[in-house]
Amino acid sequence: MRIAILEDNQDQRRLIQLWLEEAGHHCHPHADAAAFQRSLKRSSFDLLVIDWELPVSSGIEVLAWVRGHIDWHIPVLFMTARDSEADIVHALEQGADDYIIKPASQAVTLARINALARRLGSPQRSHEPLAFGDISIDIEKGEIQVGGCRCELTEREFQLAVMLFNNVGRLISRDHLLENIWGITANIATRTVDTHVSRLRQKLQLTPEHGWQLKAIYQHGYRLEHLNEPPIA
Repeated sequence: MRIAILEDNQDQRRLIQLWLEEAGHHCHPHADAAAFQRSLKRSSFDLLVIDWELPVSSGIEVLAWVRGHIDWHIPVLFMTARDSEADIVHALEQGADDYIIKPASQAVTLARINALARRLGSPQRSHEPLAFGDISIDIEKGEIQVGGCRCELTEREFQLAVMLFNNVGRLISRDHLLENIWGITANIATRTVDTHVSRLRQKLQLTPEHGWQLKAIYQHGYRLEHLNEPPIA
């Protein structure tokens, strides 16, 4: 997963990043709320890890901003030394999905994050073919059918399709796609994503006349929309 971390303590921040990267996640650490919010405005993430006690803005204030301005469905894990029952209840009521009291162990942290990941319901974790109208995705076979006919896709195109259908209605940034599918950083100038999206749109008939729209969002990324369902903010 692509995870953004907000933790002002440098040692804690590096430790959490180390744990997550050892588990195969892509981590983007931030030391203050302003940098964290700027990052979320221009990019997309699969999960957020937020500390409560921060300079300038508290973690609860950042959480309120996330739920008001960013995709509500993105999981948020609070990691904080505040251990009162009232604090835990308040964070969960404000939109946190889970709460870990510091000091936290590596095993518990990874277990909580894996649990949040399972709640996402990713087709990548399913062994059964997934159906989206007349589009069927078979993760085990690595193939996609449109109207019962197998569509010839490259490995990258297949991975891109799985990620987009796993996030129907959600805006996915170009750097998110580059990092997760191509394994390269966002600061590399490339039209690779745009080219693959264009090919995928044609091959899978992701057009309004077929009930789909694969939209390019200027300076942000792409959003696959099912025209019979409202997009996720």
